[in-house]
Amino acid sequence: MKETATGAGPITAPGTAPDNPPTAGTAGGPPTAPENPPDGAPADATVTGNDTGNDTDTDSRTRTGTRTGTLPAGPPGPLPGGSARPGRPDVAIRHLRAFLAVADTLNFTQAAELTGTTQPSLTRTIRRLEEAFGSRLLNRTTRTVTLSPAGTRLRAELLLLLPRLENALTSRPTETRLRLGFTWMLPDGWMQEALSRFEEQTGTGVELVRRDEPFAGVDRGVVDLALLRGDAPASGMHIVPLCSEAQVAAAARGSALGRRQSVRWAELADHALVRNVVSGTVRPELWPLDHRPRTAVACGNFDEWLEAVAAGRGVGIVPESAARRGLHPGVRFLRIPDAPSVPMLLTYPRQGAHPMAARFAALVQDSFAATLTHTGRLPGARLPGGRPHGGHLHGHLHARRGIQPVR
Repeated sequence: MKETATGAGPITAPGTAPDNPPTAGTAGGPPTAPENPPDGAPADATVTGNDTGNDTDTDSRTRTGTRTGTLPAGPPGPLPGGSARPGRPDVAIRHLRAFLAVADTLNFTQAAELTGTTQPSLTRTIRRLEEAFGSRLLNRTTRTVTLSPAGTRLRAELLLLLPRLENALTSRPTETRLRLGFTWMLPDGWMQEALSRFEEQTGTGVELVRRDEPFAGVDRGVVDLALLRGDAPASGMHIVPLCSEAQVAAAARGSALGRRQSVRWAELADHALVRNVVSGTVRPELWPLDHRPRTAVACGNFDEWLEAVAAGRGVGIVPESAARRGLHPGVRFLRIPDAPSVPMLLTYPRQGAHPMAARFAALVQDSFAATLTHTGRLPGARLPGGRPHGGHLHGHLHARRGIQPVR
């Protein structure tokens, strides 16, 4: 930006010596730049070029000529236009920090060093703050800087307000929580570890919200992200795959099927199903068209499903992690060696997501991977026969059951 002005003499106040006399050196040489720029210079200059409002220095800014005028007599007053000027500059925290640096040091050179900027850039920052404030905040000559009455008041207020404002912008209020939705059960071990690590590292609490609906409420904004098994929302969501999980059958303890160790997937087509039609992972379409099971009981949540299975209303099928809990004394779980696996995933909105959602998802992925790397398997449950039933890091799904990493 190029600034030009008319006249040949330096800025002077009535009855005073010139503010910016030439310095000793070569005869007729140009004067050195003043340490503290005088008040009148920015206000009296005619500015040409495209000023985008950026306070930082640019190589394209040059000054030609000198300025003439007089400093205002009497106490400092509002700048031309005052605070009512339409479109006056907005005030940012950096403007306030810059003003405090100058107000504390009363020296533009020292203040520029404290704020990590240059003196010309600092001068422009202070001028923009004064324009936005509508009053002169600093009285400047080439040798001295003093606070105006308005500047004195502003400094006193900023000493109290600015630390509180900066703290409010950097602290994590306790009411800001990340809501994690789920439909019936969270995985054991590694998920709880991930929750603890996230809260410790970020200071953001995680609220666990069970929702008996297909996508745990994440598609409606009821929760910030959700852990799901099975299908993900169709669109508008980030999908973070975690693993695939084996499925097991659940039968009433006193039934004929409940006394067995395992059952084949095709056999289940001959049994009536108890299905969680809201958040379950099983539907008749998973069997061949000519040999599908019928649905005996359609449940709206996991608790209803568990009670219906215990009452002998039919056979249930759930992800293997359900067998790790002592869920019901009347229900036994048995292996299904050839059952299709169920994907486990985290999902959160692409638009308007919680600021910590992506970080939480990444930490959960890391926790899952670290558990597999450290142990080679996830904590397993003991199914009928006493054999551990857990996840393996390698191997084919039909040969090694449990939770498998997504590749």
